[in-house]
Amino acid sequence: MASFHWSHAVTTAGRSLMGAAQNVYVTEGTFGVLDSGEIPVQTADWSNELAVPMSEGALIAVGIHLGEIRATASSVSGPPPVMAGDFWEEIVEVSVHAPTGSLRVESLEHGPVDGLASLSPAGPGWYRLRVHARGRSILPDKTSSEPMEDYLLVTWPAPQADADIVRASERLEQDLAHANRAPKPQPAPPARSSEQEVLRQRLLRAKGRAE
Repeated sequence: MASFHWSHAVTTAGRSLMGAAQNVYVTEGTFGVLDSGEIPVQTADWSNELAVPMSEGALIAVGIHLGEIRATASSVSGPPPVMAGDFWEEIVEVSVHAPTGSLRVESLEHGPVDGLASLSPAGPGWYRLRVHARGRSILPDKTSSEPMEDYLLVTWPAPQADADIVRASERLEQDLAHANRAPKPQPAPPARSSEQEVLRQRLLRAKGRAE
């Protein structure tokens, strides 16, 4: 996507929410807004196919299957006005839980993205996450070494609430129409005891992938 478009978004959508954009490496069509890197994917709610909340943190479903997208992250004290103009094709809000207060934009392969702000500056608790997306239909399920999709992620402290589709593209409307086919979230697993965690780390080390 041409850089002109991004500059246009900064001008028309409000500079206060638009920090420096960073490339994010995407695998399996997703990247994360994760709390301390946790990915309880079995609890993911895929009902809107863009912003996918889990028992903690969320996944963001992109258009490409593998490669680079461009993202900006910002946190504010309260809900900002919805951005005017037509740059953002899709806007969805969900509630995200941050038990440790460490929400970060993360590549599921490379971890936290340097240069993007923390999304939970108020500490542990619930946040509202507004996901703005553009370009998800350009290269669906393809590979892209150059970012063709743009995302703006904005959070603010707020009690848990239902998801809200603020702006829908044709793709998102189709996804919503088939939402009953999406995987259903499962209950979060019980917290591990210290003994269980020690055993888990041992098993991970034995497989050469200790966290």
